[in-house]
Amino acid sequence: MTSVLTVLSEIGPDLSRFASVKHFCSWLGLCPGTKISGGKVLSSRTRRSVNRARQALKMAAMSLSRNGSALGAFYRRMCARMDKPRANTATAHKLARMVYFMLTRGEDFVDQGQQHYEEQQRQRSVAALKRRAAALGFLIAPTEVPA
Repeated sequence: MTSVLTVLSEIGPDLSRFASVKHFCSWLGLCPGTKISGGKVLSSRTRRSVNRARQALKMAAMSLSRNGSALGAFYRRMCARMDKPRANTATAHKLARMVYFMLTRGEDFVDQGQQHYEEQQRQRSVAALKRRAAALGFLIAPTEVPA
């Protein structure tokens, strides 16, 4: 909750001053830089910043490490590919994009990851029950249950 208050107090509810989501993330200092000379990438690190909104988003991203949501899964995937500080920055960048779209388009946050996970668990349970019934010589026929 404090992260949301910090981000909103720093950026305000009106994001019309940013031309796009890329400008917003760049202002936060969450976009990778592109220092290229002669076709060789010299550096692609994010610039240092003391932006409070950036700090709040990075703290929120860090708290997702043990979360069962889609964002938590994204953070863990990034940790598997790169070191933890870079994964944290990548997740904060994703959070910043979500904040931008929620404020500009008025979209609600829907965690598709948890719903998808629960559906997969249900399908696995049904498949396991069918296997056990087949091993005992029974056949399971699914029926619709009225809600």
